[in-house]
Amino acid sequence: MKLLVIEDEWELSKSICAYFERDNFICHTAYDFNEAIYKVTGDDYECILLDINLPKGNGLSVLRELKLQGKSDAVLIISAKNSLNDKIEGLNMGADDYVTKPFHLPELSARVAAILRRKLFEGQTRIVTDDLTINIQDRIVRGSHGLVELTRKEYDLLLYFTANKNKVVTKEAIVEHLWGDHIDMNDNYDFVYTHIKNLRKKLMKGGCRDYLKAVYGMGYRFNTDPGDKSNAEK
Repeated sequence: MKLLVIEDEWELSKSICAYFERDNFICHTAYDFNEAIYKVTGDDYECILLDINLPKGNGLSVLRELKLQGKSDAVLIISAKNSLNDKIEGLNMGADDYVTKPFHLPELSARVAAILRRKLFEGQTRIVTDDLTINIQDRIVRGSHGLVELTRKEYDLLLYFTANKNKVVTKEAIVEHLWGDHIDMNDNYDFVYTHIKNLRKKLMKGGCRDYLKAVYGMGYRFNTDPGDKSNAEK
C-alpha cells in the first residue's frame, strides 16, 4: 500500500517511513506545500499523513485541493497541540482522523490501520468469503483446511484483491500497489505472474476454491462467484 508522508520535519518523516516500511508500506514524502501539491495531484495513495504547518503553505490547502479534484485518498492530519480549530476544520473538510504531536508511532500505525479498514473493508477486522477467512489485525489467513502460510507480498496481494473483489485489476496496478511506481520493470511482468501463481496454489492447498481468474489482455479478478469457472490462471 502506498503512503504519502507530508511532513517538514525531516527526522520525523524519516522515522514514520521506516516504521511503516516494516509493514510493507511504500512510503513517499513531501517536505513543503509545493511538493505536497505536486505529489497529491500526480498520484493516488491509500493514505496521506498531512502536517498542517508546512513551509510555503498550509496543509489544509492541500486537503482542499484533494477534495476539489474529487480524490478519495484517506487523510490523517498531523497537528500541533494548540491547533484545535485546524483539526475541526480539517475533519469538516473530509479528513478521516487526526493525531496530535508528539505521538507514538504505534498509535499512528493503529490509526492508519483503522482508516484503511473503514475505507477498504467497511470497518471489518475479519473478511470472510465462503471458505476463506482473513483476520486483518493479526494478518492471519485460513482456508477450510486450516492456516494458510503466506509471504508478506502474497498477503498484501490477497488483501488488494479482496479490497477489489470481482473487479479487474491490471498488472500495472498490482505492481504500483505492491512495489511502487519507481520499480524498473522493463515491461516484464513475470514476477507478478509468479506471485499470483504461488498465492493461488497456497489458497487452494489450504482448502479454498479457485478465486483468482486471469482476464485475457486486461489483468486479474478475484472472483467470488462460485458459478464462474472461466479463465482460471494456470
